[in-house]
Amino acid sequence: MTSLSAAVNSASAESLWVVRDKVSFLSTLRAPGFALLEVTVPPGSGTPPHRHASPEIFHVVAGEITVGSFEGPVPQFTRLVAGDNVSVASNVAHNYQNNGGETARMLVVAEDTMVAFFRELGVGEPPPAAPPSEAEIGRIRTACQRHGIEMLAP
Repeated sequence: MTSLSAAVNSASAESLWVVRDKVSFLSTLRAPGFALLEVTVPPGSGTPPHRHASPEIFHVVAGEITVGSFEGPVPQFTRLVAGDNVSVASNVAHNYQNNGGETARMLVVAEDTMVAFFRELGVGEPPPAAPPSEAEIGRIRTACQRHGIEMLAP
C-alpha cells in the first residue's frame, strides 16, 4: 500500500527566485519524477524562447500569461487567463511572458530535470526590480547548458 505525500500549502512551500519569477515547490511524484510548481510572474517578466526535453503543463491561476510557440516559420502566441492551461510537448520551442499589468500566477507540471535547473539557478531573496544583469544572464546560460536547455534567443 502506498501512502499520501505530505500536504503543502502554497503559502508555506519552499520558494526560490529564478531570475525575476518566484518558483514555489508544491509537490513531487517520485516516479516518474514530475513536480507541481507554482510560478509567480511579475509584469514584464518571463522567459526567452527555449526548448528542453521536459514536457510541461501551464495552468494560469491569476493574471494573464502569453505562451509562444516557435516551431513553425511564424511564431504563434496564445494569451492565457485564469482557468486556462496549455501543454508543451518535449523539445518544443516555447516561452512565456506576462504582458499584463498585474502579477500572474500559474501552476506548472514539469519533470525533475527542470526542478533541478530551478534549484540550481534560484536564490532565496527577491531580486531587484530591474532587468537581469550581464552576470545573471551568464549564470542562466551556464545553467541551461548543464541542464540540456537550448536558448533560442539572446
